[in-house]
Amino acid sequence: MQLVILDRDGIINVDSGAAITSEHEWQAIPGSLEAIARLNGAGYRIVVASNQPGLRRKILNIETLNSIHHKMQQELLEAGGGVDAVFFCSCLPKDKCECMMPSPGMLLEIAARLRMSLGTVPVIGNTMATIEAARAAGARAIFLRTGADDDKSVAETREDLESYDDLAAAVDSLLAETA
Repeated sequence: MQLVILDRDGIINVDSGAAITSEHEWQAIPGSLEAIARLNGAGYRIVVASNQPGLRRKILNIETLNSIHHKMQQELLEAGGGVDAVFFCSCLPKDKCECMMPSPGMLLEIAARLRMSLGTVPVIGNTMATIEAARAAGARAIFLRTGADDDKSVAETREDLESYDDLAAAVDSLLAETA
């Protein structure tokens, strides 16, 4: 099974810097849904891994989060793609839990549930927290330059970091490797 793990905000949808608290605030990044559909068409399964501390902060509830993910799935379906599962951590950064990225717990849980190693699995994110989690889990870390300027500045100084401008460019590279 070929698998790609995607962070959500800034990878699939526009990351405004604030929490997405309703399905109306969730807006796909142009080209991201089509990129996921291309991965699906090439036989990849897609899993989303996302920090969602807004649940614990009570700025959204589980029904709202499910509604946001339902909208994402509906738009993906219209683009010819889909996501197989969504994993999230609702802890606060101060909790220092093992599931919130940059800790690798959520990624390791995905591996355990799918009964597979993450050794060659691309984990695509736009924050250094996602990159650190991917590396700690033994996965292939891919950085997208779609996030905060602080993360982009750090990423630009890292020659060991595989990075792309957006999800479509990362998918082009992944699919070229298997062609």
